[in-house]
Amino acid sequence: MRRYGKHTDEDDIRSRPNRKGNRPRTNIRPKHEDAAEGMVLTVDRGRLTCLVDDMPIVAMKARELGRKAAVVGDRVALVGDLSGKKDTLARIVRIEERTSLLRRTADDDDPYERVVVANADQLAIVTALADPEPRPRLIDRCLVAAYDGGLEPLLVMTKSDLAPPDKLLELYGDLDIPYVVTSREELENGDAADRVREHLDGKITAFVGHSGVGKTTLVNALVPQDRRRTTGRVNAVTGRGRHTTTSALALPLTGANGWVVDTPGVRSFGLAHIDPSRVIHAFPDLEPGTEGCPRACSHDEPDCALDEWVAEGHADPARLYSLRRLLATRESKEGD
Repeated sequence: MRRYGKHTDEDDIRSRPNRKGNRPRTNIRPKHEDAAEGMVLTVDRGRLTCLVDDMPIVAMKARELGRKAAVVGDRVALVGDLSGKKDTLARIVRIEERTSLLRRTADDDDPYERVVVANADQLAIVTALADPEPRPRLIDRCLVAAYDGGLEPLLVMTKSDLAPPDKLLELYGDLDIPYVVTSREELENGDAADRVREHLDGKITAFVGHSGVGKTTLVNALVPQDRRRTTGRVNAVTGRGRHTTTSALALPLTGANGWVVDTPGVRSFGLAHIDPSRVIHAFPDLEPGTEGCPRACSHDEPDCALDEWVAEGHADPARLYSLRRLLATRESKEGD
């Protein structure tokens, strides 16, 4: 049935009013060229604390970013109220290109990828020499994630007053990883913090470790003006500790130019997102030998060209063993 007669004009046609009173939607988004630059320090239930011109600003992600999430360490562009006053809220309108990305999954068969920190230069893997016992497979997994994400690894061993570091150092000696050995007494008097700080100067360093290894205690020694709770205990039966850090937080390094990112303690470090073919990039002495490998070579099969490369004296056999041990971490349980 015709709603209007034969002869109608625009005045006869009724248009539905815009009850919301907002402007029509458009695909053209503002460029925000005058947006302020900042760094994400922590994320808490959709609110992000960012550092802008040495001032902490609370912000939220703009709708135009869609599903793209900002994480600790991200360089972002902000608009809105940048006064930093109480109850003010700015908007993050752009996330700048990342230079590195530390990621993990809950398990090796978990497709959901968790971003731990962005733009970090270094990953400090903290492990206790006793109470709880070292977990080499977890360390290996953290190393693989660091190499894949573009971070340099640093091994920090705590509680050397309870056990010597020799066995663990022998296990990782062929990887040429810088390391620091600390004890409880050295943490209390500041000597350990000074030695660790030498490796952190001028860098953004993410700290990761199994619960109960003393990671947060170490961070408190490095950043004493912003102490985090360290009341966790190690379970005598399971050997596991309680989480004392519940969210990642970037803190300015005391006594040096750099940043410390304290992350929650982990009990697993899944590598479902890791492409094993990228791990070889962390072994520049072995990488040229892969030119003769068959397509999609796992570097741990009979036709792998690395065996001949090493046999000809181009690289140390221990380095090839270390590479294959790291690649095997996806097939091994972390508690081994």
